[in-house]
Amino acid sequence: MVVISTEKAPGAIGPYSQGYEVNGMVYTSGQLPADPVTGELAEGIAAQAELSCKNVGAILEAAGSGFDKVVKTTCFLADMADFAAFNEVYAKYFTSKPARSCVAVKALPKGALCEIEAIAEK
Repeated sequence: MVVISTEKAPGAIGPYSQGYEVNGMVYTSGQLPADPVTGELAEGIAAQAELSCKNVGAILEAAGSGFDKVVKTTCFLADMADFAAFNEVYAKYFTSKPARSCVAVKALPKGALCEIEAIAEK
């Protein structure tokens, strides 16, 4: 097992890693729409989805992978009314259309509107 860590994505806000590589697969932790430098959240669902995608991408890149190698994502939305706007941004990054679960949750850390985690080949 190899811990994946990069300053191009927000640091963990709890007792977990940004990601792991195990047997040629990369597992990212859920990525909030937080700026990696300031920790501040973006405003609105489109900007938040964009930043969550970029944060996932930074971890994948640090692991030697990329969006084209993602096989599964799990997406969390604070409000399912944001589903269409979230999908519009998500589709720009996950062009290979990996398997996905997308669920609404009661709340996300820091009051975020979305969070994305991914599993990818290295």
